[in-house]
Amino acid sequence: MKYKRPIVLSMAGFDPTGGAGVLADVKTFEQHRCLGMAVLTANTNQTESEFLSVDWFGKQTITAQLQPLLSTYEMAAVKIGIVQNLEILLELVALVRRTFPRIPIVWDPVLSASSGFELHDSWNEDWLNQILDSIDLITPNVHEVRRIAKMEDEIEAAFQLAKRTNVLLKGGHSAVRLGVDLLFEGGIPREIPSKSETAKHPSKHGSGCILSAAIASSLALGKKLPEACREAKEYIEKRLSSNEYLLAYHVE
Repeated sequence: MKYKRPIVLSMAGFDPTGGAGVLADVKTFEQHRCLGMAVLTANTNQTESEFLSVDWFGKQTITAQLQPLLSTYEMAAVKIGIVQNLEILLELVALVRRTFPRIPIVWDPVLSASSGFELHDSWNEDWLNQILDSIDLITPNVHEVRRIAKMEDEIEAAFQLAKRTNVLLKGGHSAVRLGVDLLFEGGIPREIPSKSETAKHPSKHGSGCILSAAIASSLALGKKLPEACREAKEYIEKRLSSNEYLLAYHVE
C-alpha cells in the first residue's frame, strides 16, 4: 500500500457543525496520524445544541459508498456510529468482515442525540447478538447499556454485553463513579479513571464520537485495547477542556 499511515474508516452520520459524526471522526483520525475516510449513513439537520431531524440513508446507498473503499484501500480499523437499524448495521459489519476478517471494528451505539432527540426505540435481539459477535468493541454510556441489555443495573448490563464482545462503559453519566470508564475485556472489568477534573470542563457535542474514533485510531496503529482506551480518554478530556463552548477544538 502506498500510504504509510494506517487508514481508518468511519461509517456514521453527517453533522453540519462538525462536532459529531463523520467530520468529528475524521478530525480525530488525522490527529492520531491516521488517514481518515468516511461513509455516510445519514444526514442530520442540527446545530451544536439542537437536533432538528435525521434523513436516513438506505442499505443500497450506504453500500454503494462502502464497497469501492473496501475493494481499493487496506483498512486498518473501522468505527461505526449511527445507522438506521440493526438489520442494516449487520449487513455493513458482515461486508467489512468478508473483506477484512481481522481488522478491529468499534461501534458507538448512539441511541439519542446529546440534545435529547431519540434515534432508536427498539432492538432486535438476534441481530444485536450477531453484531456483537462480529465486532471488537462497543462503547455505550450508562443509559445506552441499560437500554441495549434491557437491564436497570449498568454494571450487570455491561457484563451481559461482555459475554459477546469487549465493552467500554463510559462513566460520564454514571451515578456509581462519575467520570470513571470501565473496560470489560474478555469479560473482566478494569477501571480507566479520569486524569483531569472533568467536572470543571463544559460538556461537548459529539464527545462519544470523538472517544470511539480515538480508540479506533489507536487500534489501527497497533496498540492493545486497554492502552487505546486509556489514550482515547486522555484525548477526549483535552477536547473537553479545549474551550468553554459545545464544539471542541482538535488542534491545540
